[in-house]
Amino acid sequence: MKIMIICSTMFYDKVKPIKEKLEQEGYSLLLPNGYDGNEVEENYDDMTHEEYVEFFKKMYYESKDKISKVDAVLVLNYSKTKNGVEYKNYVGASTFLEMYEAFMQNKKIFMLYGYPDSMLYDEVKGFNPIILNGDLDLIKNN
Repeated sequence: MKIMIICSTMFYDKVKPIKEKLEQEGYSLLLPNGYDGNEVEENYDDMTHEEYVEFFKKMYYESKDKISKVDAVLVLNYSKTKNGVEYKNYVGASTFLEMYEAFMQNKKIFMLYGYPDSMLYDEVKGFNPIILNGDLDLIKNN
């Protein structure tokens, strides 16, 4: 099975151990856009409006292309804390759009943890993802 890992950039530090475990199990993986450091979101402030639009356009089309080449996406949706507020099973806007693209392409959607405790709850639930509850071994049963 070929899987694309998708997640918020704040979870990129958690990608490597997931990648290594899944590769040991024989899965082929595509990594999140920008994971290799070629695209740096932190440079937003230095971009002109046109550069900003082109950056996001490139990222969205790159995601669409990657998703077309895989059997499934794996959403790393850890909880995040910002300004003292915890966002359980966080799914950001870009990750949500990648989930939507996977759904539209009839790809399996695995979520490492449950539905996000956010305004996206209903929409994410509607994608009918397979909830792993932190257990990557459940992928092989689906």
